[in-house]
Amino acid sequence: MKEKKLTYFLFCFLVALSTFVSAQSKFKKDLYAKGNSSFGEKDYFSAAQYFNQLILLDSTQLIYMYKYAEASRLNYDLEIAYHWYDKVMKEDNGKMYPETPLWMGTILKSQGKYKDAKKYFEKYAKKNKTNKDKYKQQLATKAIREAEACDLSLILLANPLNVKIEHLDSNVNSRVSEYAAFEMDTVLFFSSLRNTNSSKRDKNNITFNKLYTSKKLNEHWDKAKALDSLFNASNIHNANTSFNEDFTKIFVSRCNALTTVDYSCQIYFSQYIDGKWTVLKPLPPPINIFQSNNTQPNCSKLNGKDVLFFSSTRKGGEGGFDIWYSTFDNDLNFSTPVNAGKKINSAEDEITPWYVKENKTLHFSSTWHKGMGGFDIFKSEFKDGAFTEPVNEGYPVNSSYNDIYYSVNAKKNKAYISSNRIGSYFEEKQSCCNDIYRFDIEPLLVDSPPPPIKVDTVKVIMDQLKILCPLTLYFHNDEPDKKTLAITTTKNYKKTYEDYIALKPKYFQEYTGGLDSTDLTLAENRLTNFFEDSVDAGMHDLDKFARLMEDVLARGEKVKITMKGYCSPLASTDYNVNLAKRRISSLRNYFMEYKDGMFKKYVNLEDSTKNYLLLTDVEIGELPKSNVSDDVKDVKNSVYSPYAARERKIQIIAVSSFADIK
Repeated sequence: MKEKKLTYFLFCFLVALSTFVSAQSKFKKDLYAKGNSSFGEKDYFSAAQYFNQLILLDSTQLIYMYKYAEASRLNYDLEIAYHWYDKVMKEDNGKMYPETPLWMGTILKSQGKYKDAKKYFEKYAKKNKTNKDKYKQQLATKAIREAEACDLSLILLANPLNVKIEHLDSNVNSRVSEYAAFEMDTVLFFSSLRNTNSSKRDKNNITFNKLYTSKKLNEHWDKAKALDSLFNASNIHNANTSFNEDFTKIFVSRCNALTTVDYSCQIYFSQYIDGKWTVLKPLPPPINIFQSNNTQPNCSKLNGKDVLFFSSTRKGGEGGFDIWYSTFDNDLNFSTPVNAGKKINSAEDEITPWYVKENKTLHFSSTWHKGMGGFDIFKSEFKDGAFTEPVNEGYPVNSSYNDIYYSVNAKKNKAYISSNRIGSYFEEKQSCCNDIYRFDIEPLLVDSPPPPIKVDTVKVIMDQLKILCPLTLYFHNDEPDKKTLAITTTKNYKKTYEDYIALKPKYFQEYTGGLDSTDLTLAENRLTNFFEDSVDAGMHDLDKFARLMEDVLARGEKVKITMKGYCSPLASTDYNVNLAKRRISSLRNYFMEYKDGMFKKYVNLEDSTKNYLLLTDVEIGELPKSNVSDDVKDVKNSVYSPYAARERKIQIIAVSSFADIK
């Protein structure tokens, strides 16, 4: 009887368990479908909520982690996105989800972590630059540019512009977005999403952009006021104010929301006739055309003619939003719009154009050109009928966040930008929203503008050398030259690197032996990443360092390189000191043998004061105490683990010109 009851109990339990598992499986499928549907509709906030619920139910599924990371990234919850991308990367290492390192690099770059970001961009580019898929090829090209942009960003940070960025106060900026500022006399025109009157919201509780003004009294801005209904139409976004030269014509954008992130925009105009502004009307073709976004108008003069610059998704561009321009007469007859060209426009978005006729310079924002993160502001001169290669406006005009809507005031002595950089006001999450900033510029309304700044080529190259430091190089255990107390070697670092790479199969065999499938995958990923991101990257950076040094020495600059050696704790300190010296000796050999000894002519062995190249080292030895095994019998952890391998290194810790150190 007892056995029958027990059997019956187990049967009921299994039925209940099966029902529960089946119900949970159906619930997860339902959540997954809703998440994908929201993602497809570009409702990334809702998608993130669904995928978060899935992770709470089952945190082992990579697909849930990746989808949650993707939705969070596109919803600008970057900390959350990075956390889950990182988890995916550790398990998958870019196999099933190859874009993971690209997005991790993008997030790190937006946080100003340029050296870490560069590693992920290079990892993605290396694996995808020969991919037959055109989209992945484009992403690989983007990753290569982003890696170069990380180097540029470090140079821009080290050489800031002499400008003070002023954050306008809360009479202008609010906890939502403000942008597209233009100052005329003492009046500031701008756009904002602010709306404290609930009656102005639509039935879906949506707040619309409106045009605002704020007047400056005694160097302070008064409380912003919305323009009247002539300029601010109901149930549509109103934005981007631009006037012609005599302020008799005004151009604005009006946009309908298609999704939470997509809009359909047209450019409208009004004229000042008989003391009042006419009703705004959409510009006819060829400006507004069917099935394309046309937005962000900027009116200026080009070759003496009135011209309208704008951003558009029309056919015939390079991709995404492009910058276009069209000349027009007093009756608003527009010429066929001209694309600003391949130097300006790219496969991604170029937006918020602002042309300054006084110096024939177009300012615009882009995510493609080499910037500090997100949208950066660039400038290009109109010369011989075309725009020149864009130049980054520099730091602190640009930041690792979005920097857009560059404009110059009517007096031509101040510039305005919009940015969601740290310090901007926000309602729910930091850096969600753009605020308006301004700074002084060289006055443009003068008889003789200042001469252009001459580029110091040597300094540019020295800056590129400096951002490579600390440059870290790695060695196999007890290399070069095993079991010796010698402090020099005849080996060149490149040879020790090649010998090290040849040992990769041995590392995988020793470090992963005996592991089960899950631990085996993680261990293989750790080793793969160590060799790719540390050993190979170090050799790549050393070759780049040598090429730059070749260039700067040829220009007559005197260079000092400072090196430092480290060792893992596998031998005595005395032995390690000599080993570190041998490792530095191998790096000296690399420099002295580079391109058949071309650097030798810059080294004066008899009189060091006449050196053009000085190689020095500082105190060397063992790293601070670590948890890495120092058991010679435990070769798996003391020799072949990536944790031990990271401690067997030397670094170029500094590079300087002799002028820097006098």
